[in-house]
Amino acid sequence: MNRRFSSLSIGIAALVLSLSVNAASIQVLSAVKKDTPIGDAQVTWQRSGESSLRSQTNSRGQVEMGGFADDGDTTMLIEKDGYSTLVVKCPCDGFTYALSPEMPNLDGMRIVLTWGAKPSDLDSHLTYSGNHIAWYAKEGNNAHLDVDDTDSYGPETITITQRKQGDRYVYMVRDYSNRDQLNSSALSRSNARVEVYVGRTLIRSYQVAEGIEANNWVVFGIDESGAFHDINQYLSLPSEESSRDHMRELLAADSFESHAVITDAMKQRARQLNTRGEAVYAEGNYEQAMYLFQEALNLNPEFSQAYGNLGVTYPKLGRNAEALWANRKAIELASGSRANTIKAGSFFNIARIYEKAGNWPEALTHFEAALALREHSAYHNGIARMKEKLAN
Repeated sequence: MNRRFSSLSIGIAALVLSLSVNAASIQVLSAVKKDTPIGDAQVTWQRSGESSLRSQTNSRGQVEMGGFADDGDTTMLIEKDGYSTLVVKCPCDGFTYALSPEMPNLDGMRIVLTWGAKPSDLDSHLTYSGNHIAWYAKEGNNAHLDVDDTDSYGPETITITQRKQGDRYVYMVRDYSNRDQLNSSALSRSNARVEVYVGRTLIRSYQVAEGIEANNWVVFGIDESGAFHDINQYLSLPSEESSRDHMRELLAADSFESHAVITDAMKQRARQLNTRGEAVYAEGNYEQAMYLFQEALNLNPEFSQAYGNLGVTYPKLGRNAEALWANRKAIELASGSRANTIKAGSFFNIARIYEKAGNWPEALTHFEAALALREHSAYHNGIARMKEKLAN
């Protein structure tokens, strides 16, 4: 089988590694254009109780950390106009980071895979109704593989231009370099990261687990309504065909099963972050609140209160596509005596977003879903407005 190797990417990677011998450094590339550096991006390193350090990438997308401690207490932000802000926890030295251009569609999505020097070739796979996107099938219905990277670091990127309501999706990472090695731990040692973008926001981040022997990592699924489900399943499969078959089985199952390990300590830390987020939201610092709620969800992706908080925070920042995602998950997780009230409110929020976008059929569907759960004049009024729009 023929797979192209890029001498430019190898040269860039070698330069990054040589720089890191002398100073902690990173490189920033485009998530959608192969081997394209992003210059003039602002990179900020933050540590609690210390002044932030700011710098900019050069024309080769490189920047040095300038002696700032490269450990788990450092957070790095990468920003540039027209791109989603990337927020990551260090260590950061020697890694490649990919910036995703903002996505215009309410139901668009971008999935970006990056990793370290070894293994050289990790592959992104996306399966959904009648489609399978991968290096050997780059185009599908409203989705495509933007970048296929075969020589370390990534990015490898899949873009869903328009998610289809009622369809399910499964995303997986396969270790192509060690595809025949069923006992390989190379994927687990790859420092692989999967970042999911909606609108102009990084909404979910996944980090490969350590200490696992597997050549496949099933990362997440998306259900019929658009709600995310962490799967985090690791398994060894002997062929591309067996990997595709497994993804199809997950797609056809009644529900997505999570294999993620969420400890009590992680849940407690998520609650603390959510509480801090609520405090800064009350102060009107919506962007900082957003980051705190997102960090809470990266620790505990089943934390319904954090999703609800994001559902009201995103609109404050003009991030309507992101608000759709958060409200859908809030609906799925709603439970207890107030479940119908929470669901109805979230359906109403979704309806209003579609109404503002001029998508009357989707708006009507969600106003009706809200009314089916709870009586409210706003739901009746919304239904009447949409029926009038559709009749004209």
